[in-house]
Amino acid sequence: MLLFINRLLWMIATIFLVGIGIYFMINLKFVQFRFKEMFYNLFKKPTKGISSFESLMLVLGGRIGVGSIAGVSLAIYLGGMGSIFWMWVIAFISASTSFCETVLGVKFKEKDDDVYKGGPSYYIKNGLNNKVLGGIYAILILVSYIGGFLGIQSNTICKSLNEMVNINPYIVGIVICLITSLIIHKGITKIVKVTSKIVPFMTLFYVLIAIYILILNINLIPGILVGIVKSAFNFKSFFTGFLATLIIGVQRGIFSSEAGLGTGAIAASTIDTNSPSSQGFVQMLGIYITTMFICTATAIVVLTSNYDILNISDVNGIEITQYAFSYHLGSIGKIVTFISIVLFSFSTILSGYYNGESCLKYFFKKVKKSYLSILKICTLLVLFIGSIISSNFLWDLVDVMVAILAIINCYAIYKLKDLVKEELFNYKRDKV
Repeated sequence: MLLFINRLLWMIATIFLVGIGIYFMINLKFVQFRFKEMFYNLFKKPTKGISSFESLMLVLGGRIGVGSIAGVSLAIYLGGMGSIFWMWVIAFISASTSFCETVLGVKFKEKDDDVYKGGPSYYIKNGLNNKVLGGIYAILILVSYIGGFLGIQSNTICKSLNEMVNINPYIVGIVICLITSLIIHKGITKIVKVTSKIVPFMTLFYVLIAIYILILNINLIPGILVGIVKSAFNFKSFFTGFLATLIIGVQRGIFSSEAGLGTGAIAASTIDTNSPSSQGFVQMLGIYITTMFICTATAIVVLTSNYDILNISDVNGIEITQYAFSYHLGSIGKIVTFISIVLFSFSTILSGYYNGESCLKYFFKKVKKSYLSILKICTLLVLFIGSIISSNFLWDLVDVMVAILAIINCYAIYKLKDLVKEELFNYKRDKV
């Protein structure tokens, strides 16, 4: 039943995400290709508070998670190599959507002590004057991120570690909880500082290893690229071939980049700026870094191995990635994968927790410390439970929630489209 609901919702979500992405791509005159503006705004120093770079690292911490490693492998395993093509396509289309949700997130952000809070719940409440729908979105974030998404991170760490050594998952879960608790109890400032250090290092580390593997297998790359395109347009079997590959590619692409879900706007709203569009340009970089670098790196590593001989039950996706790295690098491959998973997962855990905290604060003008303590305890419990339960159940549960988030967010940014156009016009005017 959950699988049927998952597929139905994602057919609807795919129409929404692709449609809204194409709409904004055209109406904002291909804003996602203005790379000069992206880099110009990235390194602008703020007068105070969190910088554009730190905000981007916080968002990337959530985007570059197991979806970029395990999720990509899972897409190839379930939808074939053609799913990678659709991940690329949706990245370029949805970058314009990321611009819109970031602009709205910054425009309708609210002051929260020394920093800001924002995201879809806030622009739905303040922009659409719909407090109920904003509350529904906030609850969905709490359930899907704190209640499921973070569980996938600990589940993936456990599965990756078990490929190397046989350690009781209860022990692994406890260690994950202890490390996480040391960071999140100090709040958003500490989370930003940690992610701004972890994310650049882990991205460079992972991409360089993938480039090394690409060079070793350079003769296979032309055939793989041809195979990706051919598989993406397999019309011989429309429903089980083309349509399945398209939906899985879009699904995993969105899960990895988070463009269209609105979650990136939550962390992006922390910055103190009077120019929403400048932050919109910065956050589009995150889509390209996640999909075109990290996801493509994973795809190259997997597709240049003989992954198709694997037969896995209760598949998470990390087993495939780990096998592929071991295929290329021998025993050190498992170590490389495990280091990557730990870094990627912890950055996602921290960003995911912040998303949950921000959405909890939506319901209160001044949230009590006891409520935040309960949220932190729930986060640690989910991380622990996630290390010991079924991977399939976690993926299916989160996929359903993510589809609903996408539908609500696409509706909201479309309704507020005129404000986005106005902010982009103001940005162009002020630069002249």
